Amino acid sequence: MTHPVDVHVGKRIRHRRWLVGMTQQQLAEHVGIKFQQIQKYETGANRVSASRLWDIADALDVPVSFFFEGLENEQDAAVEDAPAAPAAAMPADILGDKEALDLVRSYYAIPENQRRRLFELARVLSDVA
Repeated sequence: MTHPVDVHVGKRIRHRRWLVGMTQQQLAEHVGIKFQQIQKYETGANRVSASRLWDIADALDVPVSFFFEGLENEQDAAVEDAPAAPAAAMPADILGDKEALDLVRSYYAIPENQRRRLFELARVLSDVA
């Protein structure tokens, strides 16, 4: 059974890897392990040792503490009795979603004047929905 902290750390590894545009293979090579091990870390199936987390933090250019950020908030949210959210609700960790991250990257690749117009269009469409 996976521990919630291991799952959280794995999500943060995946999130940072996506942000820097690194593949699992590239991260694995930098750390000196096989990409399958990175997969297991990212899902929380395998626990990351302190020395390995140090190496991963170095490869991803973040402090080790990065992987634990938001852990308290996540645990607090799990304890609270939140009302059921609609199916189209925004995920709690929006940048943890690869599709959302790709959308943000694409958005910032658009020239600024067109980006503003796209933003206004999205705002109008979301108000209609």
